[in-house]
Amino acid sequence: MTSIRSISMVFPSKPTPSGLLQLPETDQVAQWTHAPLIYIYRAKSNNNTIPFSFEVMKNSLSRALIHFYPLAGRLHWIEGGRLELDCKAMGVQLLEAYSEAELDELGDFAPTDAVRDLVPKVDYTTPIEEWPLLLVQVTRFRCGGLCVGVAISHTMVDGRSATHFINSWAKLSRGYDLEDVDMPFLDRTVLRSSEPVKTPRFDHIEYTTKPPVLIGRTDANEERKKETSVTLLKLTREQVEVLKKRANQEVVGVTTIRPYSRYEAIAGHMWRCACKVRAVDSHNSQSTRARLGVDIRNRLKPSLPERYFGNAISATVTPICLYEDLLSRPLSYSAGKLREAIDRMDDEYIRSALDFISSQKDVSGLRSNFHIQGFSEGPFLGNPNISLGSWIGLPFYDADFGRGKPTYVGPGLLNMDGKSFIMPGPTADGSLIIALRLQTQYMDSFKKIFYEDISVSLAKL
Repeated sequence: MTSIRSISMVFPSKPTPSGLLQLPETDQVAQWTHAPLIYIYRAKSNNNTIPFSFEVMKNSLSRALIHFYPLAGRLHWIEGGRLELDCKAMGVQLLEAYSEAELDELGDFAPTDAVRDLVPKVDYTTPIEEWPLLLVQVTRFRCGGLCVGVAISHTMVDGRSATHFINSWAKLSRGYDLEDVDMPFLDRTVLRSSEPVKTPRFDHIEYTTKPPVLIGRTDANEERKKETSVTLLKLTREQVEVLKKRANQEVVGVTTIRPYSRYEAIAGHMWRCACKVRAVDSHNSQSTRARLGVDIRNRLKPSLPERYFGNAISATVTPICLYEDLLSRPLSYSAGKLREAIDRMDDEYIRSALDFISSQKDVSGLRSNFHIQGFSEGPFLGNPNISLGSWIGLPFYDADFGRGKPTYVGPGLLNMDGKSFIMPGPTADGSLIIALRLQTQYMDSFKKIFYEDISVSLAKL
């Protein structure tokens, strides 16, 4: 049982710029809910560990908000389902909590209901103007362990910007000052050119088409209602490399192709495994597609500033595929379909997508995948489809608040069937962790097939 000891509003420790800030298209189509993250810290007895101080974390958070002051503002709705940011330093919420439990009682920290309690709750029934854009719950455990649970507005940041902020806050907590290389780039207008909005040059199927539904169905309402479970799948460096090698060895009919990445190989394997277990109750002619997000910072020309603070993720989807093709063809086929979705995202396509969003009278229908369990707004991304997020390159484990690096970082919630993230492991040895929510009826079979197929590949080496 977790008990809340105190709730505080934390404000920037110095005056910050005020006024209304218009948000670019990538912010407008992000979820208006808060992305939940947990940072787990085991108790340590070595002399290099700084004794925990809630006041130090609170004061350093106040200092961090000087530089990341948009997080202390508030959103409000404007016409067309769009949002605007009022930078008026209304503060962020910080909660101090205590749990009688041991960290080990939470198992591997898969985003179950017990783990969700470590992340602050947002009352979405209240007006959006009342929502803090950042809420943090610091929970101390009986064993001496610590969890920093973060809920941060996805309208304001993507994963890269969120980790930039948290790592900067952690640096201040350790007693260091922020340097020029730590400073966020806050001018979000650089995402748009000074030219007038143009007519989109592409169809933008990621926004204009709905994901496939099961054969014989007209919608996904029944699938939304089915029981789901969450799990963490752990991959050693050897297992990661064998999947990557397999995807690249099985390339058929292509003489020159750049090697498939770790993400493309692992995500392609996950997609195939999901199709294989779901095919028990479906036909091989079932259609499916995968949804993913692409970091556009270095895909735009010119590139966005390195420390751009905001949403620089753009959604993309694979071509629609058949179970039969994904299962009968080699791993390179599914990896190749993911590659198609990723390579589509060049400067011209991204600029066209921004123009498409700008041209919409109302952008509400372009948002999906909200961070609320069972929330029914937006398209259903689960059975027969899958959402394959990548956090592989995010520096989660640099968040040292003085107690050493975290022993685990991951999502506090996966909201629907088919939602997943591929994440770095804590040991920096090339191992990875996958957080996945799947319909309960398929989860055990998925885990069995996921590892069996890797074992078969390892045996062939």
